[in-house]
Amino acid sequence: MNSKKKPVKRKGKSSGSRLHTLLQIGKWFIGTIGVLTLLAVIISFTHIPFNAYYKLGTTNSKLIHKPDIIVIMSGSGMPSPDGLIRAYYGAEAGKNYPDAKIIIALPFNENDSLKPLKLMAHELIIKGIDSSRILFEPLGFNTRSQAMKIAERYPVDKSRLSLALITSPEHMYRSVKSFKKAGFSNVGGLSAFDTPIEPEKAMDKENTKDIRVKSLSLRYNMWSYLHYELTVLREYSAIAYYKVKGWI
Repeated sequence: MNSKKKPVKRKGKSSGSRLHTLLQIGKWFIGTIGVLTLLAVIISFTHIPFNAYYKLGTTNSKLIHKPDIIVIMSGSGMPSPDGLIRAYYGAEAGKNYPDAKIIIALPFNENDSLKPLKLMAHELIIKGIDSSRILFEPLGFNTRSQAMKIAERYPVDKSRLSLALITSPEHMYRSVKSFKKAGFSNVGGLSAFDTPIEPEKAMDKENTKDIRVKSLSLRYNMWSYLHYELTVLREYSAIAYYKVKGWI
């Protein structure tokens, strides 16, 4: 009497196949990262990153009317590099438009008793802004909520008030769109662009022998433009998210 043998499962072959698949995925992933990194480095030697960064800071941000309100967006808080540069631009705007109120939109932290807000206000005061013009908006925690909280202050007048936003260049486009979505019709801004040193001042005019790297593009521009690439990609992701949510 012939008996049929049950097929024996070969576990070794199955696990080996899975391992092979994982290795292939790993190689593909590493290869993709390598190609993207190489592409990012190549692009960093062009003006594409700065042009994209500049466009985010200037598109739809032109002030059409004299602002009634100047809003300084929080950034990384105070003290911080972008907080200080926003305070500088906010003070300059305050001097140019002496009748405008200045709102500092910076999230409140119960552990520091409004310290970042007071530090920002102090920077404005020592730069010549009267303290009676300064208001705080500490309840908003992102661009959308800050725009909504400020809009709640002016339920009737927001459609006719003119706003000037002070924020980082990459953040300007999304900020203007968010405040318009919140009900403000006249919104512009002053992007807090930094001012680098002139290239000629960083050049080796005396041909010093112990300075190995003489290319300004390699010393400064490439690294700055790589940073711009990451900044712009991050901001475009945030813009896409805001559009999906219907916030802009």
